[in-house]
Amino acid sequence: MTSQAARVLVLNSGSSSVKYQLLDMRDGTRLAAGLVERVGESASRLTHTPADGGERSRTGRIADHDAALRAVAEELARDGVGLDSPALAAIGHRVVHGGPVFTAPTVIDDDVLAEIERLVPLAPLHNPANITGIRTARALRPDLPQVAVFDTAFHTTMPEHAARYAIDVATADAHRIRRYGFHGTSHAYVSRRAAELLGRAPEDVNLIVLHLGNGASASAVAGGRCVDTSMGLTPLEGLVMGTRSGDVDPAVVFHLERVAGMGTDEIDHLLNKKSGLTGLCGDNDMREIRRRVDAGDPSAELAFGIYVHRLKKYIGAYYAVLGRVDAVVFTAGVGENAAPVREAAVAGLDALGLVVDPELNAVRSREPRLVSPAHARVAVAVVPTDEEMEIARQTFALVDA
Repeated sequence: MTSQAARVLVLNSGSSSVKYQLLDMRDGTRLAAGLVERVGESASRLTHTPADGGERSRTGRIADHDAALRAVAEELARDGVGLDSPALAAIGHRVVHGGPVFTAPTVIDDDVLAEIERLVPLAPLHNPANITGIRTARALRPDLPQVAVFDTAFHTTMPEHAARYAIDVATADAHRIRRYGFHGTSHAYVSRRAAELLGRAPEDVNLIVLHLGNGASASAVAGGRCVDTSMGLTPLEGLVMGTRSGDVDPAVVFHLERVAGMGTDEIDHLLNKKSGLTGLCGDNDMREIRRRVDAGDPSAELAFGIYVHRLKKYIGAYYAVLGRVDAVVFTAGVGENAAPVREAAVAGLDALGLVVDPELNAVRSREPRLVSPAHARVAVAVVPTDEEMEIARQTFALVDA
């Protein structure tokens, strides 16, 4: 790496999409960002936003991820920040599942890529697409460090009593069944920024972080280290989500198989795609649900009530796990923007020191902020997440060491 190389390209490859951002790690400047959608279809679309904000787009078939990344490279070159630039230090890849092996960002070589492939059974919807992005980027820039940043890595600090399921140990070990947790890149970023907001070092604060988007997860963070999280072997466990059920009795699966005659794939689809807020009221957009609640819609009221009830349960549980809580932190699309969710989640928890100030809670901002009154024993904070910046930060720290 040259002394002037301080840029990191972040790639998040999905099954039919590629999200990307190019960041200058000297000052955190975002030089470009974009999204390639519907890869492999006739109506593929690339939307590119350079540093000056002048968005441009193009449509037409983009055959595969190789073609998608080449199209991204062309757009970056138009801005003078192409993949061949000597200022590019590395490419950072989001990889959803790192299993028990990967506990930190890792420079990708053939052995690392082979291990990520062995983890595909743990994340069959995500890791294959991540692998495709890695292969494509390595082919385009074989000379450049490629770094995998794992969604599960932040949660690998959980103690065994939090990470283990109470099932036969030999069976669990043989099939790598344990609680891995997800959204770890977001939880890492947000917990660090929350400590800064409080004016304290990460190792000095205990936090409950609530990442509330279409997917949702909670984590208990003690001194900068995750000690518990709500998602488990897969992202299905835990909070009520947009289309995922979150916690259910495992016997629901057997019941649906015996009584409803449903097959494994059908039940999987039900719990992952047709449950959560969508299953309860037909909507997974919290703005629309709140509009319906305000209009007196009973199914929306029930969905919102179930959603908030599950949040309260996890706040209370993680308060007990941590023993001392300095802040409850909301992030992601719902957490950052839905004031009624934040208010309802801590309502009635005054005895735990949790309360929001209605005026502060109503403020919309992209900046980290407190929404609790000055006298609150436990802070309630909103910290916008930035997973791409966290991937870039971890990538650059590794290759610049």
